[in-house]
Amino acid sequence: MLPFPHLAELGASAVHVLLVIGIAGLLPGVIDPRRSLHRAVLLGIAAVLALRYAWWRGTETLAPFGPSFDALASWALFSLEGLSLVGSLSAFLIMSRVRLRSEEADANRDWWGAREPRVAILIATYNEDRDVLERTIVGARFLRHENKEVIVCDDNRRDWLRGYCAEAGVRYMRRPTNEGQKAGNINHALDRLAEDAVVPDYVAVLDADFVPHRGFLSRTLALFHAPDVGLVQTPQHFFNPDPIQHNFNLGASYPDEQRFFFDHMQPSRDGWGIAFCCGTSSVCRWEALRAIGGFNTESVTEDFMLTLALQDGGWRTVYLAEPLTEGLAPEGLKEYVTQRARWCLGLMQIARSSLGPLARSNLRLRDRWSVVDSILYWTTTFPFRIAAIVFPLLYWFFNITVVNASLPDVISYFGAYYIWILMTLNLLSRGMVVPILNDVSQLIGAIPISRAAFTGLFRPHGHPFSVTAKGGDRSKVVVQWRMMMPFLAGFVLTLVGLLLAILHDGFAHYDAGDGKWVILFWTLYNLVVLGVACLACIELPRREVHVADRPEHVTFSMEGREHRLWITSLTMDTVRIRGLSLEEETRGTLSIEGIPGPIEAYAISRLRDGTRLQLLPDDAQREAFFVKFYAEGGEPGVSRVRAGTLIRDFFERFTPRRD
Repeated sequence: MLPFPHLAELGASAVHVLLVIGIAGLLPGVIDPRRSLHRAVLLGIAAVLALRYAWWRGTETLAPFGPSFDALASWALFSLEGLSLVGSLSAFLIMSRVRLRSEEADANRDWWGAREPRVAILIATYNEDRDVLERTIVGARFLRHENKEVIVCDDNRRDWLRGYCAEAGVRYMRRPTNEGQKAGNINHALDRLAEDAVVPDYVAVLDADFVPHRGFLSRTLALFHAPDVGLVQTPQHFFNPDPIQHNFNLGASYPDEQRFFFDHMQPSRDGWGIAFCCGTSSVCRWEALRAIGGFNTESVTEDFMLTLALQDGGWRTVYLAEPLTEGLAPEGLKEYVTQRARWCLGLMQIARSSLGPLARSNLRLRDRWSVVDSILYWTTTFPFRIAAIVFPLLYWFFNITVVNASLPDVISYFGAYYIWILMTLNLLSRGMVVPILNDVSQLIGAIPISRAAFTGLFRPHGHPFSVTAKGGDRSKVVVQWRMMMPFLAGFVLTLVGLLLAILHDGFAHYDAGDGKWVILFWTLYNLVVLGVACLACIELPRREVHVADRPEHVTFSMEGREHRLWITSLTMDTVRIRGLSLEEETRGTLSIEGIPGPIEAYAISRLRDGTRLQLLPDDAQREAFFVKFYAEGGEPGVSRVRAGTLIRDFFERFTPRRD
């Protein structure tokens, strides 16, 4: 049987955790997350608790150092955990400040006077379909800023795209080769622009699947009032759920995985002057770009490298935390993981580049720290997630004690630290840190990302460049068996190890004292995380990539009669009308606010509360739909966890959908 700790010891340890919970529970009423002093106090306490936990781990929980498997496993895990804690301390320090620039943008609107700056909008594309590119080009054309030129930089030399650009009235560029990938493509466009009679004052960069909101340029250009600002970066928002959101039906209650970085880490980095370019949705000063010779091609993450090159040349990067563009998140798990592994590889290439943290350059100490912080994130977060699954198995199958700790001590040291961090980060990030889901999102890509991290550090070049695929057919259930196999194997091994321990004299054979309770909890938690990770690998079908679900009044006309109705689920091709049941093939026209003229439509199916119509928009109406869906309005998706609906949405994922 498992030896249960003495109740007095458990009670004393529980006091620490209850004290932390009590203090943290009072924080929302007194803490202002926008004040750096308040943030510094919260994260300073977090750092103290982290160091307290690290001291306890290093002095009381390790196997005696020596030539034994227990020592090897115990010290290996502690070393990895120690590096992770260093990364956490670095992140706490970064998050202790915050800089929000909306008021600065308001105050410096139209600072340029009567002459509106000329902006070249570069849309970099390689293999995207027409429907992906079309909405981005339309969005760029409809920007409120008048003095602009839209330029499509085609790195795949497609004749159909050149023809479409001619029809749309935008400039088309291609180059004969593909050196330097995206950075080389943009540099080619910059060189061509330099040959024009009138060069731009600023250059905006958009990925092929990112649509700018109509105020994108007016808001970002306002921050160039300071003459040393070389680049303004804005956040990336997504109009479709990422694979984690979609496969668990959480698109309306759980933010996409990148929200924490764009909404919270980047403003904090800006507080330290180390915000960095993220490629798309950025605007750069032409003078600064030409002064540094364009985009650096030493790394596949040319965006972060651009910020370092600009800073090395004396130009600042600033961050405007406003939803000014929206794009297409990776729709499949393979694409999701490929994208992150490429980011990781690119960061490792930067670490070994001429602008790395140890290179001789004009970079400030804080810029070098910025790179080191990113290295720590990629090289510790994901390997530690793998280790958290593997190390308990060493105990169940080989009786190797990795952490020799009692349950009361774990509650006192780790429990207090974990609860404080969880509550603090959720206070600062509007509830975005959700246990299990956060672990699963890291575990999904842990193996390829860890491989990219260490191969990139030791062999930074010679790796194939992978473009994140967007669009395509997503109409069927797809089980990603190859991705699921490691998680399924881990689940089976963890379950078998636990069952063998239960059947083998009720754990009596295993040596860990009351620390067996710790390993038991760790094992049960891993079973949940691995099970959820396996479910994440079952990709559900996707419908139209953008759906407007808010009810809206429209007028449906047929046979000389007009019907004022509510609509929902409006897409580019279909609409659902409520309160009017029509026979299939019934024809009429639909008038929607913001769309020019009546739209031809016909009924395709009856619903319980109305009818679904097929829309037949003409070219002008199709463009107006793009503007309505993507270029106007506020922030797409959700920016905070909606705890009240998250669990409901998760379980609804396993129930049949009804129209």
